[in-house]
Amino acid sequence: MKLILLGAPGAGKGTQAEILAKRLAIPTISTGQILRAAVKNETPVGQLAKSYLDAGELVPDEVIIGIMRERLTEADCQNGYILDGMPRTMTQAMALEAGGIEIDTSLAIEISDQEIIDRISGRRFCPECGETYHTISAPPKVEGVCDVCGTELATRKDDAPETVRNRLRVYHEETEPLKDFYRSRCELLTVDNQPSIEETTKVIYEALGIWT
Repeated sequence: MKLILLGAPGAGKGTQAEILAKRLAIPTISTGQILRAAVKNETPVGQLAKSYLDAGELVPDEVIIGIMRERLTEADCQNGYILDGMPRTMTQAMALEAGGIEIDTSLAIEISDQEIIDRISGRRFCPECGETYHTISAPPKVEGVCDVCGTELATRKDDAPETVRNRLRVYHEETEPLKDFYRSRCELLTVDNQPSIEETTKVIYEALGIWT
């Protein structure tokens, strides 16, 4: 299975990708991970990527595609893979296609904007020890205080409601059109987000025809 998970930021794609990777015994291919590995291993494309990174520039899509193509030739990808973090735009999706990187199944996790805002904006973390919490699903024993070290909890800038709304705007403008793109190219499956990780995994398994 050559799979991509689609959905808004905070929909749980990364979590579900990890679960599916273990269940299907195929790797999750993260663009960040393969970029770092290619640079470390000094592959030809990795050296090209390093030249951009050293100059403080974004690595162009075509270089990322080259690194991804290198990674997908490795033995653990022969039975399939799950793409994580790419594509995020139509340009990237078309570049993947032009680069010969195949997707045979796409799965979209459907969740409302308000659920995303509630989910992400409820996150809290301890700036001292790094412990994480959620105001609803995993609250501390004392409101606003870390259970471990007693430090006042904080909210990451990326988790602030106004930041989340902007990320959702970008998603709807740039990433959501990928659903129609992949619907025209391969099988597109959709599932509704569920109240728990386990329940969401169950409906994903059912959509993919995976039985435990």
